Amino acid sequence: MNSLFASTARGLEELLKTELENLGAQHCRVVQGGVHFDADTQLVYQSLMWSRLASRILLPLGECKVYSDLDLYLGVMAINWPSLFVENATFAVHFNGLNDVIRNSQYGALKVKDAIVDSFTRKNLARPNVDREQPDIRIQVRLEKEVASISLDLSGDGLHQRGYRDSTGLAPIKENLAAAIILRSGWKPGTPLLDPMCGSGTLLIEAAMMATDRAPGLYRQHWGFTGWAAHDEEAWKAVRTEAQVRARRGLTEYTSRFYGSDIDGRVIERAKTNARRAGLGEIIRFTVGDVAQLTCPQDVQETGTIISNPPYGERLDSEPELIALHHVLGRVVKQQFPGWALSLFSASAELLSCLQLRSERQFKAKNGPLDCVQKNYQLSATVPEQAGQFAQDFANRLRKNAKKLDKWAKQEGIECYRLYDADLPEYNVAVDRYADNIVIQEYAPPKTVDPVKARQRLFDIIAATIDVLSLAPGQLILKTRERQKGKNQYQKLSEKGQYKEVREYNARFLVNLTDYLDTGLFLDHRLARRMLGQMSKGKDFLNLFSYTGSASVHAGLGGARSTTTVDMSRTYLEWAERNLRLNGLSGRAHRLIQADCLGWLAESNEHYDLIFIDPPTFSNSKRMDNTFDVQRDHIAVMRDLNRLLRDGGTIVFSNNKRGFRMDHEGLAALGLEAQDITAKTQSQDFARNRQIHNCWLIRRVTRKS
Repeated sequence: MNSLFASTARGLEELLKTELENLGAQHCRVVQGGVHFDADTQLVYQSLMWSRLASRILLPLGECKVYSDLDLYLGVMAINWPSLFVENATFAVHFNGLNDVIRNSQYGALKVKDAIVDSFTRKNLARPNVDREQPDIRIQVRLEKEVASISLDLSGDGLHQRGYRDSTGLAPIKENLAAAIILRSGWKPGTPLLDPMCGSGTLLIEAAMMATDRAPGLYRQHWGFTGWAAHDEEAWKAVRTEAQVRARRGLTEYTSRFYGSDIDGRVIERAKTNARRAGLGEIIRFTVGDVAQLTCPQDVQETGTIISNPPYGERLDSEPELIALHHVLGRVVKQQFPGWALSLFSASAELLSCLQLRSERQFKAKNGPLDCVQKNYQLSATVPEQAGQFAQDFANRLRKNAKKLDKWAKQEGIECYRLYDADLPEYNVAVDRYADNIVIQEYAPPKTVDPVKARQRLFDIIAATIDVLSLAPGQLILKTRERQKGKNQYQKLSEKGQYKEVREYNARFLVNLTDYLDTGLFLDHRLARRMLGQMSKGKDFLNLFSYTGSASVHAGLGGARSTTTVDMSRTYLEWAERNLRLNGLSGRAHRLIQADCLGWLAESNEHYDLIFIDPPTFSNSKRMDNTFDVQRDHIAVMRDLNRLLRDGGTIVFSNNKRGFRMDHEGLAALGLEAQDITAKTQSQDFARNRQIHNCWLIRRVTRKS
């Protein structure tokens, strides 16, 4: 009998133990990461050929204490290596683990290699050659604290490499993990199995191999025992011949089919190729298709199992599409597959909750470094009249707002407007429409709110928005808005560089919905921009803190004699230039100046008829000499603006500070007076948020004669 160790992914040890016992293994003992067992020569080969769950089958050779590199060398030398190698066999050493003495795995592998080679040369035997790519013998050494475990790897390459898969789509799962997912799904061979997001087809191919009694090692070309002196070629041939016979018989006798689909036609082609390599192409039907259009195959007359490893992401901008995908999947399977079983494997239990299904069983497992869960569901045999809705109160309010505001916006001639602005305290988000796209901005919850509950509520909001507004997944963008400090307020969120043209009255603008926290168009200033256009005819217009120049565009379209657009950001000025050109406004009459606005204002001697200034509430930018506070410093700004203002001219002053108080006495001392026009610049879509900005008309005091 041989004492062996079968390694596997964490979480699969008990499944592997059952599999090995069914093969005939004795004295099976589970440890973290694998199973120790005893096997005779035939069972050694059977475990290599037939184990669907093992990563490797190792033959332990010995252990040694490692308190120095010499201890490691001598411990390896103590093994009779010439008795293990056939003549001219090549070898490679794979070393895992570190301690205080062996601090580099390559150094550890080098000491093991030296000891093996020296064990040959000291007996005047030819030294074996190293072949790191495809050795005849693979030595595994695992160092854990002070103990080094030395084994002969009988597998060669990992057993998950069945030989049928050359390339995969994104986020693949290993074949032995796929086999475990199938075993845990509750699927019964002989019944239909469908994977609606099959990728390169691994789950279906592994299931088909089980159903047709096809050994997972049947198509492997290289093994780790060919250079082992104790290898019994006759016993191996017998095991391989039996596997070939069983595979032919299994395929002939199997009558049911497997169904796979994916939205990516390229991975479907790979899946077909993989299935053909596995000898299973005739019983697996692959098609290109979207989950949203998923239906039960026409030739299926009985209930079966849906199984899948749906995509999951860690980046925020991928979440809306993933939430939408899971939401749609849950709705489709309930409508199209009554009475079927459903089993999904995912790294995100939160995404699985978007299915609106209650699982009957669940299992934990590792997919590489990711903690994953597999959930099994039993779908109702009764088709629901209407699937339950997420965040019902939020959905009702959004539906009501959209019905009213969509009609209003069409009449106004605008494509960008707010549909929802934290109308309900428990759903603390803003929902904005940009033509056919929707941007959800989450206001960061206070620290007292359970982050798991907050995240789940956000998932519900996204799913409800997609449902209420009938959106495709790619039409929704998610952002998180919190108090910005320092560089964060200007930091890019991504690098997509995708700009979208939108319409606002008679103006056209480019917005970027993904790369920045703001989109390039402040929706609450819409009426102020239109008013500036109406006031600009024949006038010289100055736009300070211009952002992307939208006010300059309206002024130019309103007939301004000239526009001067000033901002400190080169990015925003280039954006403003594109907006101006989009509206046919270019040339010397439309200047763009990159400068610290307050510094430029203090030094400029130019004069203007109409000035628009929308400064930040507070700024401590390194590119400005001093900090700026709009409440503290607005009179100093007005002093400089008054110097640039022509007689009869107007300053339009806006800011976003809640509770801002205009210093009327300070203005009077400058010979200026202010008229609060905030209410006139707030449109219907911001009716709930009357403090979103302040807006004032400031003019010189007219003296009565």
